[in-house]
Amino acid sequence: MMSLVRDIGRRLYAQPYLLLTLTPLIWALNAVAGRALVGEVSPMVTTILRWGLVIIILGIIARRQIVAERYLLARHWRFILVMGAVGFTGFNAPLYLGAATTTAVNIGMIQGVMPALVLAGSFLAYRTPFTPLQVCGLLVAVLGVGVVVSHGEIQQLKALQIREGDLLILFACVLYAGYTVALRRRPPISAFAFFAGLSLAAFLSTIPLVGLEIMAGTIRWPGPKGWAILLMLAIGPSLISQIFYMRGVELIGPGRAGLFVNLVPVFAAILAVLLLGEEFAAYHAVALALVLAGIALAEIGKPRSPA
Repeated sequence: MMSLVRDIGRRLYAQPYLLLTLTPLIWALNAVAGRALVGEVSPMVTTILRWGLVIIILGIIARRQIVAERYLLARHWRFILVMGAVGFTGFNAPLYLGAATTTAVNIGMIQGVMPALVLAGSFLAYRTPFTPLQVCGLLVAVLGVGVVVSHGEIQQLKALQIREGDLLILFACVLYAGYTVALRRRPPISAFAFFAGLSLAAFLSTIPLVGLEIMAGTIRWPGPKGWAILLMLAIGPSLISQIFYMRGVELIGPGRAGLFVNLVPVFAAILAVLLLGEEFAAYHAVALALVLAGIALAEIGKPRSPA
């Protein structure tokens, strides 16, 4: 039985498109959980407990691997600290903060802008080639995000009447796009050991933010419901999806892997309606159509590998 499980795991780990489709599905749960935690746990407590739980889980399931690679982790501690702070704390802290003033549908759909940011970052950092059709597809996806943040009323964009929560989600996406691009320079450390280092960096970098919540008098610790959601976050969006995403980037590169983030709006919209009973408005349908059209154009227009 164990050999069968390991064989299935190895086959799954070699399928980048399956891994990168499961990743946005699990990330969509993060958007739903962010909304569900409003009033249950304060944003920075959510962030620090999430990564604290991940550290405990990794300590149980990957302790030997982490210990075996401790010197490699120590050698690259600066890179790991920055990556954990930017990619994990920098993405989740503003997302949970923004969840108080926007919807789970919006949180998911705004993340559709991330592939455009990744493509631009990949070009600036590595001169990764792209085609005009690819750019056209990404611009269409960004237009879809614009429809979401303006709530279908473009005049809101002109007057800059946008929810604060939407802007915080956009800021989180910029930081995670930078993390995605930088993953290409990941040191030769196994996925579990590297992720353990990132999780510790995220935990440590959130401590000052929790201190700010304490000083502001807005801190709120979880009850039973909060702990249940946090455990789900630790296992799914925090652990499994991140491992899948790192492996996907490793197999097909950050530019193409980033395109799959466009599936987050699809899954988030479905889950928000099913689990939270949120409204799916007409402008959401328009935005979703634009995002899906954008990812299709970008995938069709991707540079062809030489024969």
